[in-house]
Amino acid sequence: MNLLLLEPEHLTSSQTARVTGRRLEHLLKVHRAQVGDSLRIGLLNGDMGAGTITRLDSEVAEIRFELNQTPPKSLPLTLVVGLPRPQMLKRILQTIATMGVKHLIFVHSQRVEKSFWQTPQLQPQTIHEQLILGLEQGVDTCLPQIELVQRFKPFVEDRLPELAKNKRALVAHPRRALACPPASEEETVLLIGPEGGFIDYEIDCLEQAGCQTIHLGERILRVETAVPVLLAKLFS
Repeated sequence: MNLLLLEPEHLTSSQTARVTGRRLEHLLKVHRAQVGDSLRIGLLNGDMGAGTITRLDSEVAEIRFELNQTPPKSLPLTLVVGLPRPQMLKRILQTIATMGVKHLIFVHSQRVEKSFWQTPQLQPQTIHEQLILGLEQGVDTCLPQIELVQRFKPFVEDRLPELAKNKRALVAHPRRALACPPASEEETVLLIGPEGGFIDYEIDCLEQAGCQTIHLGERILRVETAVPVLLAKLFS
């Protein structure tokens, strides 16, 4: 935890907070914190700053803080990912939060098993917990927006053209594609298929909607690997 990220329920005043549970355990066991120690503090969807521990025991940590720093700049990106296997969801959610993605859409496609949509990993509280872990790692406070879209064709025909308007629209695909473009600060919509990728029909639909297919070379990457690699290559 590189940032102690506070949520509204932790606040006891505008400059004091009490934390228990996972955050307290981390302070005790990982940071080996003591009363008087300084911490990097952030308020969810707010500013960051510094805090001082004023009480610390096995039950609670009390902290006095001052917030005077803005969070880091987010990526100019809407990321669309074919819903991955449940065991990959945690890693992807943490990764995108750490790297500054603020809008992620999980979408259904031909190679997404319908059962994936029933996983407990998609429960709002579980998603929230993974995003918080990612923000703490990346020292950020701004919670990403997560959407779940279970119908591919209506999404591509009705929403994608508007999402991609006046932006570079890219779809990662190992075949029939150009090399990944250089990093820029251009507003971007990036689509990444599920394990096995988008099928040819889906690629045709995406290209008709204005997307350019790109590739990362000869090697085929897992979704959880492709996400950070593409983000690192596309944005400076």
